[in-house]
Amino acid sequence: MLMLDGFQAGLAWITILRKREAFRAAFKGFDPNKVARFTDADVARLLENPGIVRSRAKIMATINGARIFLAMQEEGEDFAKSIWNLAGGKPINNSGPVPASTPLSEEISKALKKRGFKFVGPVIVYAWMQAAGIVNDHSADCFRRKSAPRAATQ
Repeated sequence: MLMLDGFQAGLAWITILRKREAFRAAFKGFDPNKVARFTDADVARLLENPGIVRSRAKIMATINGARIFLAMQEEGEDFAKSIWNLAGGKPINNSGPVPASTPLSEEISKALKKRGFKFVGPVIVYAWMQAAGIVNDHSADCFRRKSAPRAATQ
C-alpha cells in the first residue's frame, strides 16, 4: 500500500485508482518476496507497461522497498509493529480540517527514509496512514467514522 502511495506522488489519485489492477498484476500482488527478486529485465518490462505509471525512479523505489522490508524481517523487525509503535499502538482519531501532513507523518517519513525507502515524504506517508487506518480523519457525521478504527486493528 505504501509503495502504491509513492506512485501517486505528483499525480491525481484517480490516475492511480484507475491503474490499480494493472499495478497489482505488474508487481505480482505487491508480494515483497517476488518484487525483491525483480531484475533489470523486469524493470524494462514495467517501463513498457502502459497500464502503470512508467517512472523508473518509482519502479526502482518499489523494488528497493521490498528488499528493505524483507531485510527488516530477516533482522527480526516487524514493519507493521514498527509503524504502529511510532503511532502509539492504536488508530488516531482526528477532528477538524484534514492536514496534508502531521508531526507524526514527518517522524515516520524520516524513519523510513533513514532505512532507505524512497517516495515516502510526509504528505505521502500521511495519505498512507489514512488509507491504512492508522489515522481516522472521517468527519463526525460520516458512517465510516466509527468503523474505521475497528477495521484498522483487526
